[in-house]
Amino acid sequence: MAPLVLASETMFEMDEWSFHEAPPNTPERDLRARAARGGDDWPPPLPLCSKVPLPSAQLNLYRAAVALRAVLLALFLRYRVTHPVPDAYGLWLTAVACESWLALSWLAAQLPKLSPTNRATHLHSLDKDDYTGGDRRLAGVDVFVSAADAAREPPLATANTVLSVLAADYPAGSLACYVSDDGADMLLFEALFETARLARRWVPFCRRHGVEPRAPEPYFARNVDYLRDKVAPSFVKERRAMKREYEEFKVRMNYLAAKTSKVPEEGWLMSDGTPWPGNNSRDHPAMIQVLLGPSADDRDAEGVELPRLFYVSREKKPSFQHHKKAGAMNALLRVSAVLTNGAYVLNLDYDHYVNNSGALREAMCFLMDPEAGNWTCFVQFPLRPPAASADDEDPWGSRDSVFFDIDMKCLDGIQGPVYVGSGCCFNRKALYGFEPPVADDADDLETSPRRWCCFGGTERRKLMLRRNRSVVPLLDSADHDEETVGARRRRLLSHHAALQQHFGHSTLFIASAFKEKGPSAMAVAATPLLKEAIHVVSCAYEERTRWGKEVGWIYGACAGVATGFRMHARGWESAYCVPARPAFRSYAGASPSDMLAGASRRASAAMGILLGRHCPVWAGGGSMRPLQRLAYVNCVAYPLTSIPLTVYCALSAVCLLTGKFIFPDDVDDYDGFLLVLLLSSVIASVALELKWSGVSLRAWWRAEKLWLVIGTSAGLAAVFQGTLRACTGIDVGFSTDTAAVAVSEQPAEDDDEEAMTADSTRSVLWTNLLVPPISVLLGNLAGVVVAVSYGMDHGYESWGPLGWKLVFAAWVVAHLQGFLRGLLSRRERAPTLAVLWSVLFISILSLMWVNTQTYYGPSVPSATQQPIF
Repeated sequence: MAPLVLASETMFEMDEWSFHEAPPNTPERDLRARAARGGDDWPPPLPLCSKVPLPSAQLNLYRAAVALRAVLLALFLRYRVTHPVPDAYGLWLTAVACESWLALSWLAAQLPKLSPTNRATHLHSLDKDDYTGGDRRLAGVDVFVSAADAAREPPLATANTVLSVLAADYPAGSLACYVSDDGADMLLFEALFETARLARRWVPFCRRHGVEPRAPEPYFARNVDYLRDKVAPSFVKERRAMKREYEEFKVRMNYLAAKTSKVPEEGWLMSDGTPWPGNNSRDHPAMIQVLLGPSADDRDAEGVELPRLFYVSREKKPSFQHHKKAGAMNALLRVSAVLTNGAYVLNLDYDHYVNNSGALREAMCFLMDPEAGNWTCFVQFPLRPPAASADDEDPWGSRDSVFFDIDMKCLDGIQGPVYVGSGCCFNRKALYGFEPPVADDADDLETSPRRWCCFGGTERRKLMLRRNRSVVPLLDSADHDEETVGARRRRLLSHHAALQQHFGHSTLFIASAFKEKGPSAMAVAATPLLKEAIHVVSCAYEERTRWGKEVGWIYGACAGVATGFRMHARGWESAYCVPARPAFRSYAGASPSDMLAGASRRASAAMGILLGRHCPVWAGGGSMRPLQRLAYVNCVAYPLTSIPLTVYCALSAVCLLTGKFIFPDDVDDYDGFLLVLLLSSVIASVALELKWSGVSLRAWWRAEKLWLVIGTSAGLAAVFQGTLRACTGIDVGFSTDTAAVAVSEQPAEDDDEEAMTADSTRSVLWTNLLVPPISVLLGNLAGVVVAVSYGMDHGYESWGPLGWKLVFAAWVVAHLQGFLRGLLSRRERAPTLAVLWSVLFISILSLMWVNTQTYYGPSVPSATQQPIF
């Protein structure tokens, strides 16, 4: 095996660095200078992006339909409250409470969706000399690829993601890829060595022929007959050779996987005979390996420069909290600042490959825009499923299409979309906790010079914080333009203690936070540089700093939502980019167990934020717009809707089995007309929403079914998980393994930074999540059978009162039948135990009802009631 190398002697050549003020990414300074001197440099560069609002007629019609639906919904609730059902008062009261909650949750979710917008990028302007020449060349981008467990996350998927990043349509000198191995797995380490070797052939092949996508597995999986399309024979020959080389690469990867499946008792040894440092995944030193660097040996087969590639495994000790993915991302953020210091950071999960080679250029159109770029903290891309699993007939199709094509576009019309955890390109300064540039005069933001500051708000607040020596000083201020270099050095060093409280005890990292160019232009020896990189990923580095609280990815439940929330609370705006060709796709589709377990984790994390210190109801400053705050409240409070949703779906089965109903018997024409109008307004608003978003009706119906499935399973469990964790500190997670893990109780941390740790988690089989939805489905099916039997026994007149009950039950069954059919089609995951528990649960409730009715001696059923049997 290849030895572990911590440094390359020819890695970097650096100049002597010093504290100096360099305004990070402030193109407005260049614009003011050009305007002052005039000449050929003025007017300023063309904008790189623009908002494309929806046609006013289409948008106004959609808003009118939503307003009409809200009015009719209010009239419907008024009718429900004023018309009780005396013979089923308990059922009526429960139904009204559920309907009121669902109506309010719909209204809260609908208000942020009234201003949808689209964005357009101008790539032709980005390629002009104003952006690609001289000091205005394309900014550096550091790509973070996160991996945690090679046993569950196939290294082949990680390799495809890395290859797609290295082959992206972006200058090689401005692109670096960092792979985080949070499990210190030697299999992934060796796989990346093979990946770097293949990249020397794969990258020039992609650039020479412009292939899409630039991940080998999905590219070669396409069934394309190139000879039929009359492609050049030279390309066909080269493609066959490249495919043969990739197949050999897969053979080597399979050999590595088979070889590492059985760990020796003495642990793994490297090629030089030294033990692998990561033999103990919970207690190992930091490891950094330069796989592709700027040396002559790290060029492609044609001698052209390749992007940088680094392997990083942070230090781990049992006595320290590591904060899972958020902690790994913060470690990469510090390492990349020391090594390459790209102005922007793109993070990807191991299975999200680059499907559009121009995705980074699309992001730069927002982040490098002369005006909008100053306010943009991140650019979020939609995450699309694999092309093979995007079939509309897939019963497990997710709601991603509705979320990414409707909800996110609507948020883009307010203050920007939320951060979803992957496929997002950040402004590094925003991750450091800097606020967006502020103007001297709030009424003249476009002409006044802006000031970059950290953890400040108004000028008065900044002065107060400066007196307390607890604020990072201004990075660019007109008051200090005439200072000498020595005076600037002394002023910044006077705040060195405050900087260390925020960023940690690394002088080189603090210097990088104040520099616009990466350290590749400086002259420091490679060995000290690597030593500093090892230092910033040590376990103790974040102690007594603001990492995870104000700097980097925020720790705690649902770190992605909390990170984006903190940026928006500081006044930043985000952008949503939807290229014609999807930017990122998943490598493989999720199985039913993975889908439900993932939904459970997200819902539980959302409850953690709702009950924690990052709750968007009260957390954050006053820089966030009210509708944006409401959107964040919806992002974390949605599991609460699962309780009334589950109860309301179960009411239909109760009504059929007991012969009672939640609506009164004497429904007049006005009430029936009101109900018809309400249903018509629902159809109209949904139809108009699908029209402006471009989402198909089948995709919307899949999203509705999945919403009900998750609401009655993962969402319902998350409410109890979050409440149990907040009260007792015990976490209950759902595992896809066949055996559950033992439970151990651990007190909650004071700062609530750890979402769930393996030592404090009770793992339960994912099939337990299926008991509520299957119970609801079986209860409604049993009720339909009982009602139809009753109608057939009592003639035509009895079908009238049963009609609305059957419609109610049919609505529930229609949403859940596809879910059950999808479950039963997975033979390896057939939830037999869950079905048995559901049947037992329904049987016990039915017997309890029969015994209760017999004990209290009910009156003779009326014509509108039928017995349970």
